[in-house]
Amino acid sequence: MKKILKKQKQVLFFILAGGLSAVIEIGSFKFFSMWLPEIYPQETNLWGIHFPFSNILSTSCGIISNYFFSIWFVFERGKHSKRREFAYFMGLSIASTIFSLIFFQLFFRYLFTENIDIKIFTFSPEMLSKISAIIVVSLLNYSLKKRVIFNG
Repeated sequence: MKKILKKQKQVLFFILAGGLSAVIEIGSFKFFSMWLPEIYPQETNLWGIHFPFSNILSTSCGIISNYFFSIWFVFERGKHSKRREFAYFMGLSIASTIFSLIFFQLFFRYLFTENIDIKIFTFSPEMLSKISAIIVVSLLNYSLKKRVIFNG
């Protein structure tokens, strides 16, 4: 029974840590996607890739915050040295970033083509694409982080 409660607690904390990291990532994406095109107009469409630097910078903010939330609240350390743990985390995060960028492009081009107005807030296609990409990639991240990087 204690193992079940511990496992559920870990999943809950992973969701909370992921949610906080997602808020940081989405907020920084909003900031970068509004600010960077003023400096670099090609940011909105660089060789067919929409908002590449905004995505990379905001995903980096989300990854770094998620690392700290993961070691503080979610997973037990000790499977690897701190240096190796961080290297594995960054390696997995780089792969996740690539997947996130791919999913963002797919969602932005084919799924979310117009604003969605929910009365109190309007979601732009880029925000809907970013949120959806985060959700898809985070499902894979929990399992891999738990099994590969931290003590399961």
